[in-house]
Amino acid sequence: MLGSFSGTTVPALLNSTSNQLYLHFYSDISVSAAGFHLEYKTVGLSSCPEPTVPSNGVKAGERYLVNDVVSFQCEPGYALQGHAHISCMPGTVRRWNYPPPLCIAQCGGAVEEMEGVILSPGFPGNYPSNMDCSWKIALPVGFGAHIQFLNFSTEPNHDFIEIRNGPHETSRMMGRFSGSELPGALLSTSHETTVYFHSDHSQNRPGFKLEYQAYELQECPDPEPFANGIVRGAGYNVGQSVTFECLPGYQLTGHPVLTCQHGTNRNWDHPLPRCEVPCGGNITSSNGTVYSPGFPSPYSSSQDCAWLITVPIGHGIRLNLSLLQTEPSGDFVTVWDGPQQTAPQLGVFSRSLAKKTLHSSSNQALLKFHRDAAMGGIFAIAFSELYIYLNWKWGKLDLVPGSVL
Repeated sequence: MLGSFSGTTVPALLNSTSNQLYLHFYSDISVSAAGFHLEYKTVGLSSCPEPTVPSNGVKAGERYLVNDVVSFQCEPGYALQGHAHISCMPGTVRRWNYPPPLCIAQCGGAVEEMEGVILSPGFPGNYPSNMDCSWKIALPVGFGAHIQFLNFSTEPNHDFIEIRNGPHETSRMMGRFSGSELPGALLSTSHETTVYFHSDHSQNRPGFKLEYQAYELQECPDPEPFANGIVRGAGYNVGQSVTFECLPGYQLTGHPVLTCQHGTNRNWDHPLPRCEVPCGGNITSSNGTVYSPGFPSPYSSSQDCAWLITVPIGHGIRLNLSLLQTEPSGDFVTVWDGPQQTAPQLGVFSRSLAKKTLHSSSNQALLKFHRDAAMGGIFAIAFSELYIYLNWKWGKLDLVPGSVL
């Protein structure tokens, strides 16, 4: 408040120190008087002192009068310590509401921009002793960091910088540098990169200045189309995995799960698997298909293959020849009503016989494929689980085709 006045004495000259002035007049219910008459005119006010521009920073704003605002920003690699915006305060003595900030090179931190600068503490001055600083460059998945050193000077052997291809201390080291030789460019192949700096208790030097820029990483090769199988997975970037599954009747050869590896040339950690028809095997599913070896390609060599199909006790097996392209007599599939060739023979599937469907009375059926050394062919035999019940009237076992429990 500049003043409060009442009565008949003329107040002294008043000077405001702001660009705004508030006057309030009050009268009660009793005696009235002539009131007041005042005049005012604009006068120039003194400005705030020009603020100091921080080293390694810039200032925005050239007016320093009351309520004017000046802003500050640091150069890349430096962090602003203090207030980024200061305002000239009203009052008899002009001053800023906060002191000008500082721009400092910090010891470590998180960096998430697509490009940036990392500096040793105190740069371009000497770094302090006994420092352990760690910076994490975190980019979007699918990007790596291209790192280029612009300045480098440390105490040889004792003070050093390490660059690791990942977010952990155990991540693969891309380089460890010490002395005065400027390191070459580096390419991280992970979206996360660690920069670690250590100084001991003795000599101090200017340290380092490096800049990084994100670059797009390649994906691992597309595993599809995957013959006779299915690929499951969300993507093919570094660290992502895909799972391979085979269609019924096929067997997976190789690793069922592959992970995209780090590296400038993207590749999976194992060769792509294959879905192949095995030459024989044990089958315990309630339904499916038995294919000729190598299906849908023709089998190529003289071989005998045996499959044992097993379903729960109390059930039988229905076998249906759905495809047969073989030699009429030299290539055939024999079926037994049990786990061994000493069991009753149910029949033979071949081009010379018209038999298309067989039923076992046992919960196991043995299939054996034989071929000679002539040209190849293909076949497919579908099977399904059947329910067996005893017909009391006739005293025999009956099968219910198509019924699966």
